Amino acid sequence: MGIASRPKSKVEFGDFQTPMSLARAVARQVAASGFAPATIIEPSCGAGGLLFAATDEFPAFSTALGLEIQPRHMAAALERRAGRQDEDRITVIEGDFFARDWAETLGAVPDPLLVVGNPPWVTNAELAAIGSTNVPMKSNFQGRSGLDALTGKANFDISEAMLLRLIDALSGRDAMLAMLCKTAVARKVLEHGWKKAAKVESAEMYRIDSIEHFGASVDACLLMIRFGRPNVQSECRVFPSLGAKAHEQTLGFRDSRVLADAAAYDRWRHLQGEGPYRWRSGIKHDCSEVMELVAATEGLRTRGGEPLDLEREAVFPMLKASDLGNGKVPAPTRWMIVPQRTTGEDTSRLSRLAPNTWAYLNSHADRLDKRASVIYKGRPRFSVFGIGEYSFAPWKVAIAGLYKKLTFHVIGPHDGKPVVFDDTCYFVPCRSEREASIVASLLNSEQAREFFSAFIFWDAKRPITVDVLARLDIAKIAAEKGRLSELQEVMGGTPSHEAPMSAGSLWAK
Repeated sequence: MGIASRPKSKVEFGDFQTPMSLARAVARQVAASGFAPATIIEPSCGAGGLLFAATDEFPAFSTALGLEIQPRHMAAALERRAGRQDEDRITVIEGDFFARDWAETLGAVPDPLLVVGNPPWVTNAELAAIGSTNVPMKSNFQGRSGLDALTGKANFDISEAMLLRLIDALSGRDAMLAMLCKTAVARKVLEHGWKKAAKVESAEMYRIDSIEHFGASVDACLLMIRFGRPNVQSECRVFPSLGAKAHEQTLGFRDSRVLADAAAYDRWRHLQGEGPYRWRSGIKHDCSEVMELVAATEGLRTRGGEPLDLEREAVFPMLKASDLGNGKVPAPTRWMIVPQRTTGEDTSRLSRLAPNTWAYLNSHADRLDKRASVIYKGRPRFSVFGIGEYSFAPWKVAIAGLYKKLTFHVIGPHDGKPVVFDDTCYFVPCRSEREASIVASLLNSEQAREFFSAFIFWDAKRPITVDVLARLDIAKIAAEKGRLSELQEVMGGTPSHEAPMSAGSLWAK
């Protein structure tokens, strides 16, 4: 269900009340770890499902506190508390998580301390879209800058901001954090704790079925972090479900980042390096209705079926992630208008070189001028991004970023023109079919797959990224497989692990 189709109150507060069956399962999982709290706190308790499940599971607790911002949920929690034998040990108060000093609040209660909860599953961008004020004070706590901040990487889950505050407040305590959250949030929280040298003794993640429990299609888990003595290995076991005895994966923290497979990283880390190739993303234009065309027997048409007579100068065959992610790559059936050869180039040159294309773009100027991203501000009219000499390489090795498939494809020219990609794809440029075939075979090797498995989280919205791909030095994998001289021959230079091959400099600009 999209944000526009959900009630504003549900979106604003990330309001997914925890079913009692799940709340009890969470409490049992905490108990199975051997942890027995004196204090139980739920910082955004809603109707109190997790709070009361925990107090039932640990009847010897000394004190319990629930904090809730919505009066109707607080009233429901107070009603559930009324008449309980432990009523005098449970406090439920109305309050804003972000207005509270959690170091002070937690410092006033005895250890062992259990902080349990199901914080809001909503992002700051979603809240901004509905004009909500239920957000933390604006701060660049993720440290994003430049283009990353402008293109959306600074977006974050409200639960992430909440859990990071709790991590800082719990460090050094005899405590456990047990939170239901998205798995992506759990990893960010673990990364923060390990980077900040919080005294994380152990960590575990238990996957949950979010569709069954909340009707939400998102990868989610119970994150359990035990504080106390620091864990020198900085690892987190991932279990397929609550109650599972065997873990399916071990996350690790190495070289200042969280890894999907710590063992694979330890085995293949020697393949890391800058390498001779630079990965590129496809072209970003943010207006597919205008910029992407359909190939027909009689020529190009708009997606709406309007026939066009455009010059070949500014149109190129294109592939999208859906083309690369579905097995055998089909011949391109779409074309893209590419008004520039380099970022920032004056697009008005098309008025001379491709007047029909220029007239077409001007006829849709109102739509192109309304593109929302700030990256187009102050740029030549009809600009695109992710464009350079590399975009027009005759041969490329490409992969879909959005698909859960680690398959690299050799892409050659079509209809006498180089194929371009949209920005859901990544590629390295090559000079010849042979070079592309060698590079693709190296990337599709078992050693490369294991290397990449250390970095790829398949539940991520875009599991494959330039950052992940760029970690593998293709020259090193060639050496690993005894093919370094073969790679050297097709590149025309001597491979070096210290800098890109000289023959590769053309594509590294």
